[in-house]
Amino acid sequence: MPSESAAAVSAFVEGAPPGELADVIAERQDVKKLTANEPKLLDSITPAFQKYNEEQLTIVKLPGSNKDEASDVQPYAPDSEHSDLISLLLKSLSTHATEHYPTSTSTVCFHPPTSTITLLLVSNKYSPSNFWNGRWRSAYHFSPSSSTLTGTINVDVHYYEDGNVRLTTRKEIQETKLDDGSSQGEGKEALLAAEVLRKVEGVERRYQEELNKGFAALSEGEFKGLRRQLPVTRQKVEWEKVGGYRLGQDIGGGRSR
Repeated sequence: MPSESAAAVSAFVEGAPPGELADVIAERQDVKKLTANEPKLLDSITPAFQKYNEEQLTIVKLPGSNKDEASDVQPYAPDSEHSDLISLLLKSLSTHATEHYPTSTSTVCFHPPTSTITLLLVSNKYSPSNFWNGRWRSAYHFSPSSSTLTGTINVDVHYYEDGNVRLTTRKEIQETKLDDGSSQGEGKEALLAAEVLRKVEGVERRYQEELNKGFAALSEGEFKGLRRQLPVTRQKVEWEKVGGYRLGQDIGGGRSR
C-alpha cells in the first residue's frame, strides 16, 4: 500500500501536462517538499512513471543515442502471418503523419493477446517560450480476422501565461467494418492498408474540424461572456491618452470635485 505522499506525487506525475513532467518533479513546491522529507520517494513511484510513459506514448531513443535513452531494451519479433500488411500500414501511416503532423512519431505492431494490429501516432509541439505545450495521440486497433477498426484520439494542450488553462479531449472511434479486399485476389493487402488509412485520415480530419468549431464557439461564447465589453461609463477608453486623463472628470464622465 503506497504512502499518502507517494500517492500524491504519483497523481502529479500521471497528470503532468505535455512536455512538463521534469518541471512538475523539479519545480512544484509541494513535490519538492515531499521529496525533501522522503529522499527515496521518487524511487517508490516507478509505476506512476511507467503509466505516464505508456499512456502518453513517450518517445525514446534506442541505445547508442545521447538523449532520453531507453533501458532494458528487448527484441521484438514481428508477426509473420501479417508481416506484409503491417509493413504496408507502417509506410502509409508514416506518410500520413509526415504530411499532417510535422513533429510526429508513428509505428505499427501486432498485439498477440488480442490478435490485432495496432497503429500508434503521437505528435508533440512544445513552445515554453510562449507558455504553451501540446500533444496529439491517436491509437487504432485493426482486427484482420473481422476487418474491423476501433480507436481513440487524445488531445492535451496546456497554456500557462498569466494563468493556467488546460484542454484535454478524448474521442472514441466506434467499431467500423472495412472492406477486406477479399474479392480482389492478389494485392488485397495493399487495398486493405489503403482502406485503413483512408478511415484514419477521415476520422482525424473530422475531429480536427470539430475542435476548430469548438474553439471558435468558446472564443465567441463562454470566453467572450467573461470579458466586460465596455467600462462602467459605457464608453471605450482611449488608452493612448490615458496618461492625460483627469480621473474624476474625464474617465468618470462627470465634474471633478
